[in-house]
Amino acid sequence: MKKNNINAYVALVIVSIFWGTTYLAARIGVQHMHGMLLAALRQTAAGVLLTGFFLIRGYKLPELPVLSRLFVIGVLMLCGSNGLMTWAMAYIPSGMGAIIAATVPIWITIFSYFLVQRTKITVQLVLGMVIGLLGIGGIFCDHIRELMDPQYRFGIMLITAACVFWALGSVLTAKWALGVNYLYGAGFQMLFSGIVMLVISLFMGQALHISSFTGELWGSLLYLIFIGSLLSYSAYVFALNNLPPSLVSIYAYINPVVAVILGWLILSEKLNWTIGVSCLVTLLGVYLVNNAFNKNKSYERSK
Repeated sequence: MKKNNINAYVALVIVSIFWGTTYLAARIGVQHMHGMLLAALRQTAAGVLLTGFFLIRGYKLPELPVLSRLFVIGVLMLCGSNGLMTWAMAYIPSGMGAIIAATVPIWITIFSYFLVQRTKITVQLVLGMVIGLLGIGGIFCDHIRELMDPQYRFGIMLITAACVFWALGSVLTAKWALGVNYLYGAGFQMLFSGIVMLVISLFMGQALHISSFTGELWGSLLYLIFIGSLLSYSAYVFALNNLPPSLVSIYAYINPVVAVILGWLILSEKLNWTIGVSCLVTLLGVYLVNNAFNKNKSYERSK
């Protein structure tokens, strides 16, 4: 086995486990700071560090058309998705957020159908979507009392919108040939999205208060910057460029399991057999959709 392949598998393990822990870190962080501001600080800091690393190594600034596309993708995936997801953690359990986020492949399939190519509608694709929705429905059935809370419903709306933005950004990334180092481009996406979220936070009346920076908040923020953004995203990009996308996508099935277990163990979030089984049903549906979509792509390439 080639060394790159070994490193890619290690990178995939990092993504699968550590990205699942960021829901817990975000849930802790939003107890001390608004989620949009927390995400803004995370992405701005990570963007400065990553782009600074490449600039010091002698990389030139990308051309304006490339920067404009990096801006659009960054705002969609990191501001629209990560910002809203972090905000949602103030209202819903971290495990619930991770489970809903696992439906991203379904949204990617929908956007790919309309924006990239007409994905063939197969029995497996439809069955996967139905099973996935049934799984989500099962989880919500166990949270009926919480659904009566307007803030809880608002959190669900935020995390759902976050999934839509991430999927749209992912499809545009695949559609646009940017011609720039993936990590260097990711740094600009983080930087642009962080600045946009800082402006949004300002208009929302959010401000930095030194007194709010407790040990828990510092721990959450530093973890999100170095583990969530720099380590995990770098590992994701590396794995994506050295392993089949269908294999890399397994992180989406492991992340929710990690998040649910950590939320239960550390934050005493609700976990019972109904939620556990519904979570597995949801992931089965997402797997079927993702598998059908990848089969369609392989078929189109072979034509």
